[in-house]
Parts: sequence; structure tokens; C-alpha cells
Amino acid sequence: MALRQSTAVAIGGRALLCEGPPGSGKSSLALALIDRGASLVGDDGVLLEPRFNGLRASPAPETVGLLELRNVGIVHLPTSSGTVALVLTLAEDAPRYVASAGSIEIEGCAIPHLVFDPRGPAAAVRAEYALALHGLALADTV
Repeated sequence: MALRQSTAVAIGGRALLCEGPPGSGKSSLALALIDRGASLVGDDGVLLEPRFNGLRASPAPETVGLLELRNVGIVHLPTSSGTVALVLTLAEDAPRYVASAGSIEIEGCAIPHLVFDPRGPAAAVRAEYALALHGLALADTV
């Protein structure tokens, strides 16, 4: 199990990892996704554990349920876990058009990866579409 400097939310059991430097919009994107029905996994720290059916993202014990809202403070939210399905690296110079996702290896697992511009009022909707179009499906655990 490893701690990764990421912010993550879970949507339908799939975790979306948001990465980037401080101030890049990780927590703001997570908050917008939570407002649309996602659940918080972790803010600025997520536990990752390889499993037989993928990479599991869980809240870090030190910050479980805490989300920093810039210029507001720390809020407490319910949390969940999920299987990592997509990594978004937040950057304002993200490419406008993407034909297919790249890949990033985390803890020995290949995860789809996109460079993503978090600005604008539709960022959360675009992130949901990114997950739908490029994210890994939940593996059958039968």
C-alpha cells in the first residue's frame, strides 16, 4: 500500500485521480464532481493498493474526510473507496483534442491517463465524460 499525492473521487465504484501542483484545481474539480454525485476518496493524499482486479484507492487515515476549500477552509465529507479507472493531470496547457488516452503505471498497474484543463464551468462534466470514454471498466470479481 502506498500513499500518493493526489486528490480522488469515486463515481459508480470507479476512482478518478486528479494530480497536479498546488493551486492547479484538484480540490475544486473534486468539489464540483462531489456536487454532481461523486464521493470523496481523498484530498491531497490517497492510499493505493494493487489488487487482483485493479488498483484500489482509499482515504488516507491522516486526512480521511477532509477537503480543503481554497479561501474557505477545511470541510468534512463522507468518503468511499474505488478502483482507479483514470488519472487526470491538471494543466492549463492541456491539448484541445484527444483521440485516445495515454497510460501511466502506478504500483505496477497501467491506468489510462489524460492531461486535463480544469478551468471553466463544464470541467466536472468533461471529467465525467473523460471517465466514461477513457476510464477502465470495473473488473468482474466473480
